[in-house]
Amino acid sequence: MTTPTPPSTFPDVEAMIVDILGDDSRLSGAIVDVQAPSGFDGTAAAVFVNRRGGAWVGELHVDQPLIELEVYGPTKQAAHVLANDARQAVLAMANTRYGTSLVTEVEEQDGPRWLPDYLYSAANRYVAVMKVYVDVY
Repeated sequence: MTTPTPPSTFPDVEAMIVDILGDDSRLSGAIVDVQAPSGFDGTAAAVFVNRRGGAWVGELHVDQPLIELEVYGPTKQAAHVLANDARQAVLAMANTRYGTSLVTEVEEQDGPRWLPDYLYSAANRYVAVMKVYVDVY
């Protein structure tokens, strides 16, 4: 019996989520990316998407990344609203095909929760973690 091996390259779940969030009209005024642009000080509306781990399940041919959404706003309330909009958009990704991958399920693992940012002292930041189930073909 052979053991299934992971693909040589996992799907770029960060890029997938950035594209989906970028197409959501509720986030149209926000920066949506995998990292802060030059000059970012934590006060602009922004959603940063980062893979924070996860697991490959070989026999199911499924990638299960943990995705962190770091959400900023000019006020605590604005950041909270944006965090909930981003959260809803990611949760709605179930049954979405992206290239040769299919998002079959999304589970909220944590958040959105207020988390002060020590890099940007004026920031209003919420963080959420989602588990995304991606069938890889």
